[in-house]
Amino acid sequence: MPATREKRDASPFVPDSTELSRLREASRSCRGCDLYRDATQTVFGAGPDHARVLVVGEQPGDREDLEGEPFVGPAGRLLGRALTEVGIDRDEIYVTNAVKHFKFDREGRGKQRIHKKPSRTEVVACRPWLLAEMAAVRPEVAVLLGATAAQAVMGPAFKVTRQRGVLLDAPEEFHGRPELVLATVHPSSVLRAPDRHTAYAALVADLKAIPHS
Repeated sequence: MPATREKRDASPFVPDSTELSRLREASRSCRGCDLYRDATQTVFGAGPDHARVLVVGEQPGDREDLEGEPFVGPAGRLLGRALTEVGIDRDEIYVTNAVKHFKFDREGRGKQRIHKKPSRTEVVACRPWLLAEMAAVRPEVAVLLGATAAQAVMGPAFKVTRQRGVLLDAPEEFHGRPELVLATVHPSSVLRAPDRHTAYAALVADLKAIPHS
């Protein structure tokens, strides 16, 4: 019989801790998948230790990879503006990604790095970090930006197009923290939309469903 391929994920690198500082430090040495080989660095989540709202995106982009912080590029700025419109202070939320390393294709001779969607295998491999962040922050609401983030939390059958902007119960594995999830599109899709104004208004409308404290 052929040898069974060994399952690989981030579990061996995730410490048994709910301290974000310890988790962040440990994530720098993660080798749970091969994305670390080309990325500049691990981009862990950022924000208050016990934020009421936790936002999950897909993966770091080029700017995030270089700076080591999530949502600092154009999509992050658009997200901040949309949150402000619905009365949520960006500094009061915790932001992270389903995948912690930048995955990209190169054009020409490597001068330009073009985002490439992470595979399901890579998302699953990185999921232990997301679970650890959820357990550490214990948010009331998780906002899932785009299909990759939504399926990382809700499972591969989840469709953002069918359930965007609707508050849903979080899976039982989170033990009530978060209690609720809200899925919508990723801000980067707004930046790519032919009618950016309409796409942005739809994102803001979805975010208005986030319960206020």
